[in-house]
Formats: sequence, C-alpha cells, structure tokens
Amino acid sequence: MVFFQLFLMLIVILIAAEVFTNALEHLGEKLGISEGVTGSLFAAVGTALPETMVPLLALLAGTQNVNTNEEIGVGSILGAPLMLATLSISLMAISVWKRRGTHGHLRPERTGLTRDLNFFIVAFSFAAIAMYVPHTLSIVRYAISACMVMIYFVYVMMTLNASKALVADGHATEAETDMFLCRLGLKNNMLVIVIQLILGLVLLIVGAKGFINGVEAAADIIGISALLLSLLIIPIATELPEKVNSILWIRKGKDTLAFGNITGAMVFQGTLLPAIGIMLTPWQPRIEVVLGIAMTLLAAIWLRYLIEKGGLKVWHLLVNGAMYVTYLVLALS
Repeated sequence: MVFFQLFLMLIVILIAAEVFTNALEHLGEKLGISEGVTGSLFAAVGTALPETMVPLLALLAGTQNVNTNEEIGVGSILGAPLMLATLSISLMAISVWKRRGTHGHLRPERTGLTRDLNFFIVAFSFAAIAMYVPHTLSIVRYAISACMVMIYFVYVMMTLNASKALVADGHATEAETDMFLCRLGLKNNMLVIVIQLILGLVLLIVGAKGFINGVEAAADIIGISALLLSLLIIPIATELPEKVNSILWIRKGKDTLAFGNITGAMVFQGTLLPAIGIMLTPWQPRIEVVLGIAMTLLAAIWLRYLIEKGGLKVWHLLVNGAMYVTYLVLALS
C-alpha cells in the first residue's frame, strides 16, 4: 500500500509538472523572451517545484518525527542537484546517441550554459562549506544563506538582461502545443495562463505532501535511513519532468532549451534550497551527503571544462551518468 501511494503521488506530480510547464512555455512566448530565459528560469523553476515542495513541506509541515523531517529535507535538497548534474544530463545524451553518434556534437547556446554552471559551482561550494561551520557560529551560517540567495538574484538579473540579444539572434521561445485549458475552449490570454499555473502548483503541493508521508513508511520497510532514501528516491520521482522535457527538446534539436531546463534548475536548487537547509536543518557532513556534494560538483566542473575546451559531444555526457552509478555504489556499500 505504501509503494502504491508513492506511485500514485508520482503520477500526480508528473501531471502537475506537465500542466505547469505547458503554461510556462506559453508565458515565455507571450512575453517575447528567449529560449534561454524560458529554459533556465521559467521551465527550470517550474519543473523544480516538485523537489522544492518536498523539502519545504517536510521541514515546515512534515511528519511528527522532527529527525525524519530533517533527513527528508536534506536528502531531497541535495539529491536533486546530484541527479540533475549526473543522471539527467546523461539521459539526454542517451536519447540522441543513435541519431547523432557517440562523437556527435551538442550545441546549446554557450554563454547561457556557461553562466548557469559558473553560478551553480560557486553557490554549491558555499553549501558544502556551510556543513563545516559550527552551529555556535549561527551568524556565519545565516550569512552564507543570505549570500546564496543573493547569488540567485544576480543570476536571474543577468539571465534576463541577456534575453533581448538572444531573441534578436533567433532564440525566441515558441510554444509548440496548445495550452491545456485552451483545449477546453478558453482563450489564450494572460489570465488563463495564470490560472493554469496556479492549478499546476496546487497539484504539485498535493503530490509532494503525499510523497513525504510515503517516504517515511518506505524507509522503515526497506531498512535504510530516510536521508539516504530521500537522496536517491525523491529526486528520481520529482526530477522526471526535467528529464522528459529535456529529452523531448534535445531530440527536436532544441539543445538550448534542453540544457537550460536542467542547468537552470541546478542553479535554483543549488542556491535557494540549500540556503533554507542551512537555516532549518542541522546541515552536517554525513558521509552520504559529502559524497553526494562532491560528485555533484565534479559533474558540474566536468561540463564547465568541456565547454571551455571547445564543445560537448554525446559521449562526454555519458561520463556524468557513470558518476551517478559511482555514487550509488559508494553510498550503498
């Protein structure tokens, strides 16, 4: 029954994310912004909402067990960037492997991808450092959290400022399918877009809340900690929207949207959510957590190195998948 509940809540989360991202794509087109903004900001934040809701609800309104709530919160906060930087990236490569070949090139808009990775690496490094700051130095921990929030604010401003030039270069957002509510006979206007966004958000909250309750029971049945289960299972469930959207986009040749959807979510989840975790949880360097942070940073630095070196090939991203498998082996051994 517990695993059926997890599966059911997963379906709710996926439907909610699809409703939300569908509205976001139309919002980006209506506002006349670039694919980079739609991917790195709108779609990234939208499809990051499931894994955002899980730690927030766990910490603020989770189970009666405070320790379990904190473990679910920390696990889901740090597990999402890990999966995005490793498994999600490699799944994009696998989806076009046959079509483009092992040495085939991937061509996302370079400046936006570089900006995303730079901001993520810096912010996530702060999250790692905060684990070694004693709780007695609470002012230092709060200062690190505030700095991470400011990093995301600066990132948003820089991404928005770059939009106009990218639109002029032919990178404007174009919605390829009708908005779901419009298929019911409603007009495609800003009010209907907002209504669909709110509908998707409500469904996400319901799905995330049900998933939290199921994780606690599942951890007891399987016999592992809620922290490790949250690091591994919650991201698999809540990151599916990112993987599906990015796979669809990259198979259509929309490499910028595909990468922006993932790396933009990495920035969002590498700044705001760890900032909350630093303030509301013990945020301690347990072995599975340290391994996860190290592997996440290594995967991001690997991508950044490849861009600087000259470009991305399909096989390069398969290395990121190997990093995720390595983490699984180390964490479960």
